[in-house]
Amino acid sequence: MIDSAEGKNMLQGKTVAFYTLGCKLNFSETSTIGRSFKEMGFETVKMTEKADIYVINTCSVTDQADKKCRQAIKKVIKTNPNAFVAVIGCYAQLKPKEILEIPGVNLVLGANEKFNIHKYIDHLEKNGTGDLQPCEVESVKDFHSSYSMGDRTRCFLKIQDGCNYFCTYCTIPYARGRSRNNSIADTVKQAEKVAAEGAKEIILTGVNIGDFGKSTNETFLDLIKELEKVDGIERFRISSIEPNLLSNEIIDFVAQSKKFVNHFHIPLQAGSNKVLKLMKRRYDRELFAQRIEKIKSLLPDAFIGVDVIAGSRGESEEDFNDAYKFINELPISQLHVFPYSERQGTKALEIKESVPVEERKRRAKMFQILSEKKLRAFYQEHLNEKLEVLFEGFNDNGKMYGFTENYIKVEIPYNQNLGNQLAKVQLKNINDKGNVNAELINAAEFSFKPII
Repeated sequence: MIDSAEGKNMLQGKTVAFYTLGCKLNFSETSTIGRSFKEMGFETVKMTEKADIYVINTCSVTDQADKKCRQAIKKVIKTNPNAFVAVIGCYAQLKPKEILEIPGVNLVLGANEKFNIHKYIDHLEKNGTGDLQPCEVESVKDFHSSYSMGDRTRCFLKIQDGCNYFCTYCTIPYARGRSRNNSIADTVKQAEKVAAEGAKEIILTGVNIGDFGKSTNETFLDLIKELEKVDGIERFRISSIEPNLLSNEIIDFVAQSKKFVNHFHIPLQAGSNKVLKLMKRRYDRELFAQRIEKIKSLLPDAFIGVDVIAGSRGESEEDFNDAYKFINELPISQLHVFPYSERQGTKALEIKESVPVEERKRRAKMFQILSEKKLRAFYQEHLNEKLEVLFEGFNDNGKMYGFTENYIKVEIPYNQNLGNQLAKVQLKNINDKGNVNAELINAAEFSFKPII
């Protein structure tokens, strides 16, 4: 094991590259693992460069995700056949033997061991056979704090892991285990650490964040009340939260909060009560509509993103048309659309009626077009308003970007003084990229000198 000073010195100058697939939770975990490699003496390089070690953090939410994982693994092995290749994440937990059969893979770590990856890298030479460290997901009890920093502007802070719901289409409980979290006190300390590193915005992320507190006898509402007090953080966003866990009290708190912004992401998954029941979701569409109505009554400018699955088993044409009509009438801002994908070991496979793959794609395409219309309409209704934007610091061909509190993506000419800064703009028009062109107000305050 590389724990000694001598071992660390052996790794000075060695390189590591990371590749992350899937959700923001995976990105936060990769970032934390990356920091541990830096402490060990590694230099981080891009995935496209030759590295001594490649760490691939995988997703397994769909069969397409599995396919992308396999492609990524094979690509890095081709880039450097002599590299040490470690595969972690959900796909690694669910199908470890399948991954280990890929020539060139050295290490496959399950959910319990991915944060201890340094213990398994005793040497960088290729082994004759790979090392498999699976675990029974029921044994996964520990919670590992993680966060990722995007351009030191926004941080994705992991506050919860695992899920107790076992929806019929989903493999996440089998990949990540039961719901668990740190205490509120420890989570607040993590947020304070993020603030000390200079981030202005934190996005709370996890598998089922509304379930926060199950393992510590606390509540999500109590957590956000304490996070509100963290100095240095200007904004908090609540990422995906189940509609049955998004209580009226949480919505009321956000509505009066000075830091929690008017942005919600709520998974619906199906707009038909029949299909929701087949999925074993813990709400009906009437409750979902009530949550949307409550948000809009208190925060009429709120951005509301919604997850939806198209063509799940048991969904008839009539069910889909009914769901489409229901979703179309909701005052939401955007859809995150998935065509249904069969997942080995899930209860959904017991449902006899299956939607052909091409029909799933057609239904998903209809939802995607609806999403584009809703997003454009949401942007359109806010044109000419003066809103505050947190700008990211990178220069993209003379342009820079940022988000308003209600998640409108804004584009302006690049200004090196605006990175990680909050500034007021007036929204002007929607450009060809789908972003909103804006004009900086009080430009002199930032010594406004566009760099093209």
